[in-house]
Amino acid sequence: MVVVVGCCGFCTSMESYFKNYMAVEVQKTFYKPPNPETAKRWRNKASKINPNFEFTVKAWQIITHPPSSPTYRKAGIRCGRSCADYGYFRLSNVVMEAWEKTRNIADILRAKIIVFQTPPSFRETEENFDRIVQFFSTIENSKYVFVWEPRGWKNESVRKICEKVNLIHCVDPFVSDPSIVERVSYFRLHGKTKEQKYSKMNYRHVYSEEELEWLGKYIKNLMSEKIYVMFNNINMCKDAKKFLKILSAKK
Repeated sequence: MVVVVGCCGFCTSMESYFKNYMAVEVQKTFYKPPNPETAKRWRNKASKINPNFEFTVKAWQIITHPPSSPTYRKAGIRCGRSCADYGYFRLSNVVMEAWEKTRNIADILRAKIIVFQTPPSFRETEENFDRIVQFFSTIENSKYVFVWEPRGWKNESVRKICEKVNLIHCVDPFVSDPSIVERVSYFRLHGKTKEQKYSKMNYRHVYSEEELEWLGKYIKNLMSEKIYVMFNNINMCKDAKKFLKILSAKK
């Protein structure tokens, strides 16, 4: 079993990050993908400092989120008269173009993992079930591992979709278990504790040694060959380091 520990975004300078961590989930690709030259510089810099460093990519929000999402405003994206063509895995020209740009940056970064996070407004309906199946049946998937982080879907429906179009179900392990365990597992830790799993996100939470010890035991019991543990709380830099230290002590 290989365990890859990193953060959702750079929490320190790139030079320091590449030296101290194993992977990063790129967040800029969700808001507005960087230009190809910028992605090339990131990949080259990472390779010089840490040849084994791994990038994962969060898919552009135009694929997954509707224009009403506040993240559109944050990114300065305006949909004009074609708002109905944006988000929710529609097979529209604008969504497919967004996929191509996401894929292109992933290729430049040599990223194999692409994360698709859907908002709570992407509800568990027959229409949305069909949309996600049609989308992933349409795009090229032979060279990537696609990860889906849904919000508010029942595990049974998630499992059916994951099995049908070969997706990895991403969860926060302090909140729930994945509906299906595959060769690769991908976890995003948003700061919740097991006691807070029904409350709102708690990005200010600092993971205790006890919680991280529990996490180490949890992933050890999984049958996956490769497990990604990506911290997404405010204290992610320090918490990821603490977890790496715990894993190292167990070797």
